[in-house]
Amino acid sequence: MSIEQALIERSNNQCELCAATENLSVYEVPPVTEAHSDKCIYVCQTCKDQIENNAELTATHWHCLNDSMWSQTPAVQVVAYRMLKRLAADNGWAQDALDMIYLEEDTLKWAQTALAEDDDIKHIDSNGVVLQAGDTVTLIKDLDVKGSSLVAKRGTAVRNIGLTSNPEHIEGRVDGQRIVILTKYVKK
Repeated sequence: MSIEQALIERSNNQCELCAATENLSVYEVPPVTEAHSDKCIYVCQTCKDQIENNAELTATHWHCLNDSMWSQTPAVQVVAYRMLKRLAADNGWAQDALDMIYLEEDTLKWAQTALAEDDDIKHIDSNGVVLQAGDTVTLIKDLDVKGSSLVAKRGTAVRNIGLTSNPEHIEGRVDGQRIVILTKYVKK
């Protein structure tokens, strides 16, 4: 039996994360040492694109993890754990789910393997310089701050920046307000 056939049978021909029934394919859960159905899940294209960072995370779509995190399949548990970790910074419900999830020791190590690799996220400024937490950067464009009447002016120094889980965003204080700034609008 092929890997895909085994996954179709295991999943009842639906996405093992969100239960969608269209555009399904095999996703090998990294790190992949050998191809085996125990190391793969059957997912829809929407889930696959967001898992692989090909599409921006849609938090509302991932509410499905509240159910799929209880799967008996370790590969599904691993992907649910990783996605909840990615979502937890901006979504309280994801942090709550993460606090409830239980993984066997081997499964938890597998889940955390790729997360350790994700810690190598690099925040790059407009000139291609790698930014570090605590750096001072300068704005290269006037920026309207959403939800505020504040306009962060070009040339403003932002000291002691913080890094986020998104490599395109940093946090900094401008005129006493903590704001998120796109890295393409700053230089070190």
